[in-house]
Amino acid sequence: MKILDFSRSVFDELNPEIHWEKEILEFWQEWNSNSEFIQAKTSGSTGVPKSIQLPKEAMRMSAQLTGEFFNLKRGNSSLLALPVGFIAGKMMLVRAIELGLKLYCIEPKSHLDLSEFSSLDFVPLTPMQVEKSFGSLEKIDKLLIGGAPLSDTLRARLKTISTHSFESYGMTETITHIGLKEISESGFKVLKGVGIRKDERGCLVIQTPYFEEEIITNDLVEIINSYEFKWLGRLDNVINSGGIKLIPEQIEEKLKPFIASDFIITSKPDETLGEKLILVVETQEELVLNWQETGLSKYQIPKEIIYLKEFPRTESGKVKRKEISTLV
Repeated sequence: MKILDFSRSVFDELNPEIHWEKEILEFWQEWNSNSEFIQAKTSGSTGVPKSIQLPKEAMRMSAQLTGEFFNLKRGNSSLLALPVGFIAGKMMLVRAIELGLKLYCIEPKSHLDLSEFSSLDFVPLTPMQVEKSFGSLEKIDKLLIGGAPLSDTLRARLKTISTHSFESYGMTETITHIGLKEISESGFKVLKGVGIRKDERGCLVIQTPYFEEEIITNDLVEIINSYEFKWLGRLDNVINSGGIKLIPEQIEEKLKPFIASDFIITSKPDETLGEKLILVVETQEELVLNWQETGLSKYQIPKEIIYLKEFPRTESGKVKRKEISTLV
């Protein structure tokens, strides 16, 4: 384990022979270079990953906004257990630098051993890490969960422990999260200075305080007020089945309490409907579902169930929906 204590000085020497330590070292060198930009790449969950340039000054401002929201102080302890190859890991380093955090760095993996820590003030994790490391989470005061939607089952378990858990909304283009919510809340509250609106497609448009141009997303949302919104799903995932437009994420939300394995709702071509709604489950055991209990409308009930041994995922653990659709 490495300790990068930015509340006092620079960190210990990193080992470039170890991949995850090398990523941290390379970012540190890039951050201290003469360039005003940092190279980042998108996750690839909705397509091919692409490289983008992010201004260092914008990353500093994003870090300050997060620090203000979570009331982080110099010397607070935090944990980096995310790959620095992606924006979430990069921003944990930037927050540590800008806010003067004591940052513990461990190898990014699904199951985390937190037995060495007595307590941690602030830790960002993916839902998979949260689920597989659940027994250690009470050592964390403020837990930030991002990278993929949180299941109802896991959300219910988190409510039983003392950890203050938050879900996030954001992307590489917005320099991680611009919206946060406690797990008991339904809507994301935007960070200070962030503006939101819907375009004619019903998708979220974001104005950040660190970029002049608006960021246009493909995320379908319900705007609750000027500082709060509810995420509904991705426009590019919408299925037109027999003239009925269906949002897979809304159907998945209803099915989560009834399916223990990972799954997605997608479609395949159909002569009659155009697109036939299907359920794809990451298991080889046949499901027995009572559709009436799920609360799905007749249009939302999948016409077919397909079983896959393992879902394709990105490096950050996100399910590759597009790739799954080609497999079925």
